[in-house]
Amino acid sequence: MSAKQAKAPEAPQDMNAVRASKERKLQELLDAGVDPYPHIFKRSHKLAPLAEKYAHLKDGDVTTDEVAVAGRIMALRNNGMFIDLRDPNGKIQLFSHKDNTPEAALKQLETMDIGDIVGAKGIIRRTPRGELTVNVKEFTMLSKSLLPLPEKYHGLTDIEQRYRQRYLDLIMNEDSRVVLRTRSKIITGIRKYMDAMGAVEVETPILHAIMGGASAKPFITHHNTLDTNFYLRVAPELYLKRLIVGGLADSVYEIGRLFRNEGISPKHNPEFTTIEGYHAYMDYNDMMDLVENLVQTLVQDVHGTLKIPYGDYEIDFSGPWQRKSMLQLVAEATKIDFLHFETADKARKVADDLGISTPPGANWGQIVEAVFAEQVEPTLIQPIHVTDHPMDISPLAKSHRSNPRLVERFESFVNTWEIANAFSELNDPKEQRRRFEMQVAAREAGDEEAQMLDEDFVAALEYGLPPTGGWGLGIDRLCMLLTNSSNIRDVICFPTLKPKKA
Repeated sequence: MSAKQAKAPEAPQDMNAVRASKERKLQELLDAGVDPYPHIFKRSHKLAPLAEKYAHLKDGDVTTDEVAVAGRIMALRNNGMFIDLRDPNGKIQLFSHKDNTPEAALKQLETMDIGDIVGAKGIIRRTPRGELTVNVKEFTMLSKSLLPLPEKYHGLTDIEQRYRQRYLDLIMNEDSRVVLRTRSKIITGIRKYMDAMGAVEVETPILHAIMGGASAKPFITHHNTLDTNFYLRVAPELYLKRLIVGGLADSVYEIGRLFRNEGISPKHNPEFTTIEGYHAYMDYNDMMDLVENLVQTLVQDVHGTLKIPYGDYEIDFSGPWQRKSMLQLVAEATKIDFLHFETADKARKVADDLGISTPPGANWGQIVEAVFAEQVEPTLIQPIHVTDHPMDISPLAKSHRSNPRLVERFESFVNTWEIANAFSELNDPKEQRRRFEMQVAAREAGDEEAQMLDEDFVAALEYGLPPTGGWGLGIDRLCMLLTNSSNIRDVICFPTLKPKKA
């Protein structure tokens, strides 16, 4: 078919006229004594299992089996003789004709529109053209729609509208349904993996009196009865480690939301979902193995292979993943060993020479981190564990056993993104207090992301935390990778958006 012969897109609908027509049909149902929003409809089959059950039917086969199906009308053809019906997992054709459909049911067709949710009973068959079809004997209006769906040829062209009206996006966009179902599969897979290793799932507070567990700018709220400000949690770490101290289990984990009052970008949302796990008698080497194996298991479950496409790349999740220290990677990129610089001033001068700006009060570790972010992160496409971070930027991690300026910490990177962060957990209460006091000093100097001194957490350490490995993994970013999604909003049901003005 030539471009000139192709069917032109439908003209945009007159919303007022469409709504008036739907309201008129609603009134017709009410006048006829029909409840357009009944309490229940008993289905004999969901549509996907129904298609599977009757997959053996040949073209033209007719059965005597009566079925009851329900779903949303997505298309009406030939004055309703043919209806495309869809539920969350499948679709089917409904056929209505005076030869097989009672007059009362045919009359109901006059009140039906695209977008209505209906039930139908009738005989299952396969048309000569191969379409699984129900010859309708009875219709039931289940929910009369009053607003029109986006038109077939125009769809949801406004990307922001897809996120603001996710329900419309899901109705019209199969890809969106697949992405969000895959997210559910990934979270289920995480729980299955953690439960299989004997870890205990727990829940810790969302409202924190003291902000801690991560360096981040928090959201602040106020509890009226207690007349106290609380922080929405930036991390559950300090509570989870209290559970290890208490001996609830050798391994605990939590899947839940974190909140950080920071920027929004294609890979950042102010509220996001993570898993954090803590495991007694393990260290960060064990955490590398755990994170790597967990991610590999999820990739295999979702894709059936460990090599998957993402954007212009093929990501190979098969192991072993590369393991390199942050300082080594920086040295490879810049030909400079920052361990030679004992002070922040010397490190800052070198960073300046590289064209990398750093805040005036930045310490040595923060400068190293800035150089790493600029010179190394953009090159980290394939999975890699970046190890042995500066102590200055890791107040909750155990000092490195071979270099006191560093800690036993790693971040896992894929596609230039950090997806996991893990430590050998600091369990020396005196050293933890010293680290907290450094954070307090940084906070008083203007660093809004610096952590606070949590006296109760230090007290918990004084009772004794066994050698422990801990890790956190960003579920949203992992979902982006496993669904080939370029924007974090695509993998979150309802992402954070600026409210629309009235």
